Amino acid sequence: MRILLTGGARSGKSSFAERYAIHLGRRGVYIASAQPFDDEMAARLALHKQRRDESGFPWTTVEEPLHIADWLNGHKPEPGEAVLIDCLTLWLSNWVLRYEQEPDMEERVSAQIEKLAEAVRSYEGDVLLVTNEVGSGIVPEYKLGRVYRDLAGRMNQRIAQTCGEVFLVTSGIPVELKRLAFRFE
Repeated sequence: MRILLTGGARSGKSSFAERYAIHLGRRGVYIASAQPFDDEMAARLALHKQRRDESGFPWTTVEEPLHIADWLNGHKPEPGEAVLIDCLTLWLSNWVLRYEQEPDMEERVSAQIEKLAEAVRSYEGDVLLVTNEVGSGIVPEYKLGRVYRDLAGRMNQRIAQTCGEVFLVTSGIPVELKRLAFRFE
């Protein structure tokens, strides 16, 4: 099963994703894309880890800021294992910053998005992917911010295509969107 969880900052996405992974499996693999570049981010990551540790659910944490598609392609899921990737928008920013000075940055990052989408689509186990809705606010003042916002929107659409369930989490309340989606007949 492939599940995408999206919403705004501090909306409850990660805690819901962790609870859903516990519901799906007997053990979890937590793919962390964040990099602790400052003390505040390190504290956030420590809180996430503490929450997982206190859940009583056996989590294995894999820190992978860039090569999540390669990890998925090389990992054979064990029975009862749920993989949780948190978070795609941090993963995306890692790629944007890596290619920021390249003239074909958007094309390179788009290729990484497609590679990830294919890895998610072909993954044989349960995988949950946490992402952020970044396009609902004001238009970023700087070009890189606008490019990032656009790439994030396209990434979320592409990953959502590969997933059987897509949840919007707002104020801690998850709503499954694919069941509610309008369909042209």
